[in-house]
Amino acid sequence: MALGFIGIDSGTAQGNCPAVWIDDEKKEVLFQGWKADDETKAVCVTDSPQAESEGIVRLPYRMVELIRRVRDEAEGS
Repeated sequence: MALGFIGIDSGTAQGNCPAVWIDDEKKEVLFQGWKADDETKAVCVTDSPQAESEGIVRLPYRMVELIRRVRDEAEGS
């Protein structure tokens, strides 16, 4: 599996989370972030039921630029 590392949150002190990758083979985006708490998950599943294999992660707004880079990479493929 070859993942393209897009970047890590510039506000992360330890340099380990959140982060974004792109998988050109599967045409998917991967996010590493903070696990959503039970209250957040309960609200989210009212809009979109969650399968056992799915999860909800939280990312700070400051990562929007990295997400835009994902879009640019995907459009270039």
